[in-house]
Amino acid sequence: MSESGCLFCKIVRAEIPSFKVYEDDRTFAFLDIRPVNEGHTLVVPKTHTLNIFDVSPEDWSAVTETVRKLSGTIEQALSASGINLMMNNREHAGQIVDHLHVHIIPRFTSDGLMHWPQHSYPAGEGEAAQKKILAAL
Repeated sequence: MSESGCLFCKIVRAEIPSFKVYEDDRTFAFLDIRPVNEGHTLVVPKTHTLNIFDVSPEDWSAVTETVRKLSGTIEQALSASGINLMMNNREHAGQIVDHLHVHIIPRFTSDGLMHWPQHSYPAGEGEAAQKKILAAL
């Protein structure tokens, strides 16, 4: 999707209303309209960027610094018990809006949210995955 049709670009340009919580020269943060918990915030670069694979080092650095700053503020302001950070990249990983965004999700003791399932590597599969990653570097 182009910048002109991008939902998050329209939010950054104030063409669509949002509950803005932070803005600087490179980033914009606003409340998710379908929050997991109260205070669920999205942090986006102002420059249209599809995902982690397309972001410039400068914009990524700015986004992560904004996430770092806001995480503590959100946790304290909402008396949360913790914070989850989440980022989906590409459709099959759950990305719905094609503009890089990091979710800051406040967590509360009794919110009922579960962690994703985990498993162990069968014999030899950990080493095989490690070799593939190292070879790609």
